[in-house]
Parts: sequence; structure tokens; C-alpha cells
Amino acid sequence: MNIHPLADVQSKNIGSNTRIWQYCIVLPEAVIGSECNLCAHVFVENKVKVGDRVTVKSGVQLWDGVELDDDVFVGPNATFTNDKFPRSGCRPKSYLQTKVCKGASIGANATILPGISIGEHAMVAAGAVVTRSVPAFGIVAGNPAKIIGYVNTEKTENKKGNLIDLAENKEKKTALAGSFLYQLPEIADMRGNLSFVEIEKDIPFEIKRSFWVYKVPGREIRGEHAHFKCHQFLVCLSGSLELVVDNGHERAQITLDRPTLGVHIPPMCWGIQYKYSKEAVLLVFASHQYDPDDYIRNYQDFKKYVGNLK
Repeated sequence: MNIHPLADVQSKNIGSNTRIWQYCIVLPEAVIGSECNLCAHVFVENKVKVGDRVTVKSGVQLWDGVELDDDVFVGPNATFTNDKFPRSGCRPKSYLQTKVCKGASIGANATILPGISIGEHAMVAAGAVVTRSVPAFGIVAGNPAKIIGYVNTEKTENKKGNLIDLAENKEKKTALAGSFLYQLPEIADMRGNLSFVEIEKDIPFEIKRSFWVYKVPGREIRGEHAHFKCHQFLVCLSGSLELVVDNGHERAQITLDRPTLGVHIPPMCWGIQYKYSKEAVLLVFASHQYDPDDYIRNYQDFKKYVGNLK
């Protein structure tokens, strides 16, 4: 390790090839991994764990309860907190835990409230105020921070008449990151338009349940799960929303903005819906009755299950 002579490093739990620059303070119980880079004026308290290859830029304080996984980047003057209701001279019995997962990045001057997690490879924009947990690969910005996109997620062009390659292939469906997009029929005349689905033709499973989602506030996220057995078929009947599908190896984003576009999400495919418009109504057909044990709600668990399928 390389410690600048003007740094005050009291911990012995520091990995190889880690660089700690001038005016840093690292208290005795802190744990810092290998090949990290702590820039000038960084403070690290006792109950802090930092993984390998982590970069912490100048002006950052890592308080008790903060954990940074491998390959995390923390921008200059980003602020962590560990007490929701701080009072001078009053210490809580235990500090809230804040975890930044592998490969995530936090922009300059962002504020991270205590007791939340930043998912793997997520990105927090500069100046964002993060008040609740950020999902894996999520991009958040603003005050309070909200999802504005997902990292490494290909945006699918699905404008009417140009639905990916459906028109060119003269097919009614196409595969995309583990899911299947369907161009549903449309009958239009002066009385209005009509669209429909036929079981086993348009929907490749027997429907056991249906539900609809509506009046979703614009900053809220729905879905964020996969199923072991259940198939789902999604149609946005009104308004618009963004759908992210993920098969554990690749992700894609689809704009659902008309009732003639359906998406079949099979088992073991992660699905997220966000950016609901005010008038959005999402209809979902399901192949199974509701069973809480059929849900995979943790993305890390989902990745493990997908890996075991190989």
C-alpha cells in the first residue's frame, strides 16, 4: 500500500496496492480492500467496510455503517449519512446501514440518506438526493432522486410501422432479452379502433389470472421481479410506460405506448416498469394463480438462479 506521509491512517486492515493520499483520516477499525484509491481529504470512520478497486474522490466522509462493495466509484464531495434524526450529543444505539453494491457509481455532491442500498452497477447523478434504495443498473437523478433510465439497456425503437424488425420479417413477434414482443391486430373505422388477443395464438399460454395497474405516480417503479413458473403477457391499454426486460445476460427497454403492442415475459425473465404516464393503464394476463413463493424479488438471487440454469 502507498500512504502519503500527511495522511493519518490508524487501521491495519488495508489491502495491497491501495493508495491513500494527503490529509486522509482512517480510524482503527475500518477495513479497506486492495487496489483502492482514497483521494485527499477523505475521512473513514470505524464501522466502515470498503471492497477492492474502490475509488473515493476528495471531500468524502464514510461514516459508521457505510459499506462499499468492489469496484465502486464515489465522486467528490458526495455525502453519506447514518442517522435519520441526528441530535448533538445524542448517539443512536446502532447506526443505519448503507450499502453501495458492486460496480455502482455515485456522482459529485450527491447525498445518500441512511439505511438504503445502491444496487450493482447503478449510477447516481451529480447532486442527486437519494432517499430510497436504487435497483441494480438503475440511473437516478434529481431531488428527491428518481429513476430516469437503466445502465447498458438497449432502447428498442418501436414506433408504429417500425416495430423492431417485425415489418421486415413479416412476423407477428420477435425475441428480445428473454421476452417476446407481439404486434397485435388492429381494426379501425369511423366508429373507433378495436384490438384483441387470442389465447394460444397471440398469448402462448392458458390464462389463469388477470390484473391491471393504474394511477401509478410517475416516480414509482413496478415489477422488479421474475417468476419461477408464471408467464405474463403485458398490454398498455392507455397512456405509456417504459418496460425493462432482463434475462440475466442482456437487458432491453421497450416503450409501451399503444394497445396494439403486447409483451410476453416468460419465467426466469426479470421485468421492471417505470415512467408511467398519468393516464397509463397496464393490463397483465398470467398463466398461474397468485403464489408468493413463485416470485424472485431480489436481483442477486435472480442472477444466481439464471447462472444455475446453464
